[in-house]
Amino acid sequence: MVKMESTEEQDRKLVLEFIHLLEKSKQLFNGLRDLPQYGHRQWQAYFGRTFDVYTKLWKFQQQHRMVLDSKYGLKRWQIGEIASKIGQLYYHYYLRTSETNYLNEAYQFYAAIRGRAYYSRAIKEDRPDLMVKKLRYYARFIVVCLLLKKMKLVRELVTELEKQIQEYTTTYEPEDHLEWSLVLEEIKGFIKAEAAVAVLHADSNPIVLSHSGSGSRLSPLTTPPCERSPHMTLSLQEILIVGSACEQAKFSELTMDMFRMLQTLEREPTETTHPMSVSHGMHGHDASPAASRIPPYGVPGSKGYLENSRHYRDNPHKYLLYKPSISQLLVFLASGFKELPPGGALLLYMSADGCFSTTKHPEDYGYELGGLATSVKRDGVDGGGLACRGKSYKETHCLYPGDLYPFTRRPMFIIIDSDNSFVFQHIPRYFGQPLVVLMSPQDVPPAFQAEVQHHGSLFTLFLHSPLTALCYICNVGDVPIHHWERCQSYVDHFITEASRLVTRCRIDEIDQGYIDSSYVQFFGDDFLRTLILRFVFCDVVLRLHRGFRGRHMRPRCEPPLPSNELLEHPTLSHIIFQLATALDVRGHFSDGPECD
Repeated sequence: MVKMESTEEQDRKLVLEFIHLLEKSKQLFNGLRDLPQYGHRQWQAYFGRTFDVYTKLWKFQQQHRMVLDSKYGLKRWQIGEIASKIGQLYYHYYLRTSETNYLNEAYQFYAAIRGRAYYSRAIKEDRPDLMVKKLRYYARFIVVCLLLKKMKLVRELVTELEKQIQEYTTTYEPEDHLEWSLVLEEIKGFIKAEAAVAVLHADSNPIVLSHSGSGSRLSPLTTPPCERSPHMTLSLQEILIVGSACEQAKFSELTMDMFRMLQTLEREPTETTHPMSVSHGMHGHDASPAASRIPPYGVPGSKGYLENSRHYRDNPHKYLLYKPSISQLLVFLASGFKELPPGGALLLYMSADGCFSTTKHPEDYGYELGGLATSVKRDGVDGGGLACRGKSYKETHCLYPGDLYPFTRRPMFIIIDSDNSFVFQHIPRYFGQPLVVLMSPQDVPPAFQAEVQHHGSLFTLFLHSPLTALCYICNVGDVPIHHWERCQSYVDHFITEASRLVTRCRIDEIDQGYIDSSYVQFFGDDFLRTLILRFVFCDVVLRLHRGFRGRHMRPRCEPPLPSNELLEHPTLSHIIFQLATALDVRGHFSDGPECD
């Protein structure tokens, strides 16, 4: 009798411990919303504590499942909710650190929820709030799969989400049914826009390429070669990606341009497993976490994590801003500027509609030529918003070239994708620091205007996947895989030759004006070198393409890259002609560079 009471007492304590961990985890998770998104030290410790509690909670429910089932009434959807929160934690930690390995961890937990059908009986609980949690889980899982290029699974999840929305709407007739219908339309539109060119397998089914330079993240196979020199001193450390294009396909506060650029600025994730990972083992589908090795970047919440993370960074740190106010944009820029270590460079990428000036004879290039619309939201404090396109200067929520002057105290690499991009070519180098500005064409041929406005910018597509962009402007909708790989070899050859042309210059040639020293200093960084060389590819292709007539239909850069020695070099033009012939689109290209 005493022994039975002792067992009951132990079970009661286990249940109380579980309730305590569950409440503590919810409190910490909810507190994440109040943390500033910018800066590093303000949030790292809090994330560590949150991971620590969820690690204990996850292990606890696995080790004491029988007691919690019988004494607490633990249901499978509650386990799913814990797993979903852990998946969210990893996803948000990926957003804050830019380390793609955490994206893989988020995927593992989301996939486990689906594989183990944790939410399968949610509709039978007669709780509309539980169905909403299930729908949100699906939406988050789709985002993670999109970022990991798991497109076959994305399509399966979209089909399942559509069925769940119908079931939710039919059962509860909720007020938010229209909102969920819009979410579904947004996802479908995004997937359609993302597939600019289909690469076909032998059986004519589309496939997703991950390591062939087709727009995937950077890997050892896709990193452009470089002949190193002592002048290549800088590394990309901080990135700000801003998406404010008004009518562009988006999903979950990621426009298509943002989606493409954030992948371009990341390395392929490596296969690692965290101690909190979902794993298979002696308990089957609900296995205990694997006691695997700690990866070099550390595990959030683990001892030594903060120390490890300062010294090990696979990817530059980045911020993602969707239609920010001008005050938000400047705060995040200042934070990235503040976090730059010695020898570090800051990259600003902006995809936005132009704010145009009505001044006929500008004297101040910093503010009198217009700029970029950052936000279309109304702001009671700042006193207004702005329409999507064609607004005259001066607008409150507009980034002007002059706004960037203070940040050129440190090495800065700027990419402007806009119909008003060229106004950023006059940024002075007051502080003598390396500065490069890559600017998109301001116009595209009429045949592409409607699609480009919705499906994502052509310039960003060139920076993300050069071959896809070339196919797109030549109306090539699908390419067999073996043919794609052959064409990709021409792109690789172009990039290698362009890299050789840039790196052949030495300090005496820099002094002679062959190429500005800023390019050479940035060229040692894998990501910045990739962007520079893909810019060269874009410029050469559009110079030779018959459809892109006039200077406003080609990109610009400041400082200018040398024309004769690089952009109009016969070797590069010849490779583009070979590529066009291989794609059977030679007729789209002229026999030589266009003359203005």
